[in-house]
Amino acid sequence: MRYTILCYHNEEITSSWTVEEDAEVIERLKAVNRKWAKNFEPIVRLMPTTAATTLRKSENIVTDGPFAETKEQLLGFYVVNVDSYEEAVQIAREMAEANPGGAYELRPIALYYPNGEAIEDAPTP
Repeated sequence: MRYTILCYHNEEITSSWTVEEDAEVIERLKAVNRKWAKNFEPIVRLMPTTAATTLRKSENIVTDGPFAETKEQLLGFYVVNVDSYEEAVQIAREMAEANPGGAYELRPIALYYPNGEAIEDAPTP
């Protein structure tokens, strides 16, 4: 069963970290990643929202910046392949210990396309 673990945090806080503070958080997260390595598929750290572009579908307009004005931004995500929801929650709990603050949102994955190829028997939401 695949889940995404969406990583949210206040970008004003994370972008104010020194290079050393950021490296410390990454090292703690790497320890969690090593422990659960067999369960991890893509791991993505996004660039800051200042690098974002948004296509507003209803107006077909492209604008700079993120879509929503929020205190916490989506900073990245993990895809985990686990035996149960509880196992996905445990991974998120360990990541939260390594990187406090913000939130982790877990969502089951309805479709997964490894290497860009569709899986014929993918579950529907």
